[in-house]
Amino acid sequence: MSPDQLASVLESAFENIKQARETFSPQMTLQEVGTITTVSTGIAKVSGLPGVGFEELVRFPNNLYGIAFNVEEDETGVVLLGDYWHLQAGDEVERTGRVMDVPVGTGLIGRVIDPLGHAMDGKGPLDFSERRPIEREAPAIMDRSPVTVPLQTGIKVIDALIPIGRGQRELILGDRQIGKTSIAMNTILNQRDQNVLCVYCAIGQRASAVSQVIATLQEKGAMDYTVVVVTGGHRPSGLAYIAPYAATSIAEYFMEQGRDVLIVYDDLTNHARAYRELSLLLRRPPGREAFPGDIFYIHSRLLERATHLHDDLGGGSLTALPIIETEAQNLSAYIPTNLISITDGQIYLSPALFELGVLPAIDVGKSVSRVGGKAQRPAYRSVAGDLKLAYAQFEELETFARFGTRLDEHTRKTIEHGRRIRTCLKQPEFETFSVAEQIAVLLALTEGLFDTVPLDRMPEAELAVRDASRELPEALRQSLLSNEPLSDSNRGAIIELAGKALAPMQK
Repeated sequence: MSPDQLASVLESAFENIKQARETFSPQMTLQEVGTITTVSTGIAKVSGLPGVGFEELVRFPNNLYGIAFNVEEDETGVVLLGDYWHLQAGDEVERTGRVMDVPVGTGLIGRVIDPLGHAMDGKGPLDFSERRPIEREAPAIMDRSPVTVPLQTGIKVIDALIPIGRGQRELILGDRQIGKTSIAMNTILNQRDQNVLCVYCAIGQRASAVSQVIATLQEKGAMDYTVVVVTGGHRPSGLAYIAPYAATSIAEYFMEQGRDVLIVYDDLTNHARAYRELSLLLRRPPGREAFPGDIFYIHSRLLERATHLHDDLGGGSLTALPIIETEAQNLSAYIPTNLISITDGQIYLSPALFELGVLPAIDVGKSVSRVGGKAQRPAYRSVAGDLKLAYAQFEELETFARFGTRLDEHTRKTIEHGRRIRTCLKQPEFETFSVAEQIAVLLALTEGLFDTVPLDRMPEAELAVRDASRELPEALRQSLLSNEPLSDSNRGAIIELAGKALAPMQK
């Protein structure tokens, strides 16, 4: 570049700078800045923010955020959302003028994030469409449609006896380490090719347990349609509190696009404990079992967001599977009874069945779906209608049979049939059954085809029926997925096929 050209460029640049300086007029903005008075475990007391609103986001040094929880006349109690070891009394606090929000969009599918929207999987920054508040109003009653479409879990005992519909809220509860998470994982794995997106929210879990869940999802290819929201047990209680709300906002984005979404909260016991800890530190009055009075409300406003939207709003659905932990099988504790009353049914896992090796250890007598047959395929209703009653009769008779009393032939047959029902309802972890396989096995069971098979050969017999179901004509397999009841001809064809498969094993 020649000296003349350089001089011309510099002159033009300086002229632009001069014009910008002359047209610039500084504007004063009013900003509230407070100071920290005290810091304790997971919370901070702040003074000097007279205009702060309830649940407003405030900023601390080093970009640490908190939520204004207790808004009092002279002081504000703030729940801290991150590591707060560097905070001390006297540090400045700024208002942000907005509530807590989270990134949403299709770019989150297959990612592992924390409740603040930060990536935790080492795959770079998130690609998101927009940000949405974590606290949102539940859809109005007139915006909802009935729950009629089944959400297949791939677990025989649930799909047959405790059916779950798309848009339903079904509680999974039981003592620790008896397979609650496994049921939720099985359900997620079974959504492959079902056009259902999944959100798994881990609340206060051990890092090793969460890593195992993520590894299973990746191994089975389920991360292709799943978003994982994680807050570990070692993180501040504030993150555990906001985690399920953030996960629900992510799920709602897809629901409002007309998609069917499944969300798993694992688990809400830790969520309630985190909220109790925050409330007690903020000097809120304790109530039953030291939980604050609004503990019911924090869960009800969360689960009310699960619904099936009206067709005018896209017809999407959000199905919720909250998990909670009972202590010593105490179903009448505060949090379990709260959630049982909020949800549309519960799946109860029994330690007694777990110890007997009945897996999944679902207690059919204490489990219920308040949507029930309304969200079950007609083929299931015609096959599994009498199964629950037969199983309940068997359990009652088995208790009396332990006393060694002599049994008549009818009672003995009922017990033998019940034992085969219990064996057939067993299912290996992370192994899902298709609709055709389930109906073939259940139909063979209700027709008594397994009654002549020795008990020790039942797993082999069940596998033979499952293999035989794959030979069913495609038209018959499609009819099982339709809204038509099982016809007599189709019923006969399945029974005939199952009978041939079981013939070599019958005694």
